[in-house]
Amino acid sequence: MANQKGGVGKTTSAVNIGAALAMGGLRTLVIDLDPQGNASTAFGVQRDEVQGMYEVIIKDLPIKEAALKVPGYPALEIIPATQSLANAEVELVPLVARELRLKRALTNYLNEAAARGERFDYVIIDCPPSLGLLTINALVAADELLIPIQCEYYSLEGLTLLLHTVTLIVEHLNQNLKLTTIVLTMYDGRTRLANDVAEEIRKHYPNELIDIPIPRAVRVSEAPSYGQTVMTYDPGSNGAEAYGQVAREIARRGAPTITSAEVG
Repeated sequence: MANQKGGVGKTTSAVNIGAALAMGGLRTLVIDLDPQGNASTAFGVQRDEVQGMYEVIIKDLPIKEAALKVPGYPALEIIPATQSLANAEVELVPLVARELRLKRALTNYLNEAAARGERFDYVIIDCPPSLGLLTINALVAADELLIPIQCEYYSLEGLTLLLHTVTLIVEHLNQNLKLTTIVLTMYDGRTRLANDVAEEIRKHYPNELIDIPIPRAVRVSEAPSYGQTVMTYDPGSNGAEAYGQVAREIARRGAPTITSAEVG
């Protein structure tokens, strides 16, 4: 999940979609690659007491030593972002194959899990709000790109820049990367602007858009302060229901590539 514009609901979407997929029985791994560590907080991780993505990317720590089971979610794991991750952008610069470090670590972990019969159905990488080396590592490691778009004009401008970066990544570093999903966030159907932005996205990205707008909702914003996602904080709220529907649509679109044996 990437968008270089901050405050568009990227982390909120990552944790709630991840939680919803896991609640549906799909084994899910969430990678918190944002130095702010909000995804880790949403799952109740004490960031100063664990190892995380900084140690994985910079110190070559195996992911299995950083991955944590999320309490209350038997099918969900998270690799947290520790305070040190803020230094990673600078420390990555002189490293050999700096764009490939996450891909190598993640590939090893997923292969090990598959060998144990514990294959992951989904891996969600929550990127920082920038197009720096951490985000590039995520785009190189990923097969699919999900872009959350806030229903405001500036979000459309930012989308153009992000897609240009994605084109460069595909040309030079990861031919498998595809933009497959767009989710509309912070939607207020009472405003003309929100409806105009939604209509523009429908017009230009009809196949990628999951046309289930995530509403502006107090419960969605409150949940992380209690170390929860909205899926458990208030499962009957509008926000939780919308994220649940988005997760079901993501699973539906991916269903042909997942066999019953693999899900089991």
